[in-house]
Amino acid sequence: MPEEKFTRCPECRTVFRVTAEQLALRGGQVRCGHCKAAFDGVEELVSLVPPAADDALDAPVDDAAQGPPTVTLRNARALEMPGTGDTAPAAPGPVPPAAAPTGTGEDGDRRGPAGAFYAIGIVALVALLAGQALFHYRDSLVARWPAAKPVFAELCAVAGCAVRPPHEIVDLSIQASDLQADPAHKGLLTLTATLRNRGAIALAYPHLELTLTDAQDQVVVRRALAPAEYAGGTADLAAGIAPNGEVPVKIFIDASATAQAGYRLYLFYP
Repeated sequence: MPEEKFTRCPECRTVFRVTAEQLALRGGQVRCGHCKAAFDGVEELVSLVPPAADDALDAPVDDAAQGPPTVTLRNARALEMPGTGDTAPAAPGPVPPAAAPTGTGEDGDRRGPAGAFYAIGIVALVALLAGQALFHYRDSLVARWPAAKPVFAELCAVAGCAVRPPHEIVDLSIQASDLQADPAHKGLLTLTATLRNRGAIALAYPHLELTLTDAQDQVVVRRALAPAEYAGGTADLAAGIAPNGEVPVKIFIDASATAQAGYRLYLFYP
């Protein structure tokens, strides 16, 4: 029986059983199947036979023979030829930063266009939401920043809208109102009131709702009055009610066909 040969990986110290054919195949160059280090199997040959007792003091001490060696008896891939297995691990060093996907690989071809599509979709949705907000609040924006009015006027000329004084009912109030019968004309009522804008910007003229009630405070008749019906011919309806401004109201109402004992007056935006 030919003598068994053993070689030892200088990196991880694993001992492998080898044959002369393996060592002669690539000039003795082999690769450790455990740590993947390449080494010269001939130079790293070791003997696992302990020295004779008489020679123990003179023989050099081989640490592989001082205890049970690690002998790999797996298949031929346990000890590989260089170039036939996995490449040896590189020496430790700084880890380079991960490269961004270029879209040229298989994964890049699947994720690249999809990612770009989602990014474009998000930007488009944000722009659409911003455009809707600007369109909805254009009147308030122009009232607070008059310099923006020419821009919004041009946009509305294309979109078919208009820039008007904003509708902010919270800043409007009825300071005083009165409904009296005209003594000179039977059935004729005179409504007087004062509308006040408490805000810091001009506001659109509101509509008025006049309700006539009977003695039990039940509705007899109700009518909505548009700004053109109560503001008078000299009022600039397009400019709105000036900040901290007041609008006097005086209208005549024909109530000859009704019998009323009281009234209610509200303002609103349709």
